[in-house]
Amino acid sequence: MYVVMNELYVPVEGRENVAKRFAESSEKMKHVPGCLDFMFLNPEDNSHYQIVLTKWDSKLDYENWINSDAFKRAHKKRRENLDKSPTSGNKIYAYEAVHYL
Repeated sequence: MYVVMNELYVPVEGRENVAKRFAESSEKMKHVPGCLDFMFLNPEDNSHYQIVLTKWDSKLDYENWINSDAFKRAHKKRRENLDKSPTSGNKIYAYEAVHYL
């Protein structure tokens, strides 16, 4: 299993906007080959980080997704509206799951 965490830097006032955008993604991710799980995580405190956590059958499945036309379409609006986006940065963390249920 391959796990990817996208840590999004979002000011507190932008959280709701970002959460709404990712609400649309969760349903679509059910149909992405190799995607086992998709979670959008809101912090309980005033942290400026929201997390997108995905689990994949393999690293190859994840790479196929990020290189797909569907991924490009899903991120097109973000690229076109960078000046309007509350997300001002992100960092990707990727892991090979060694032990899991």
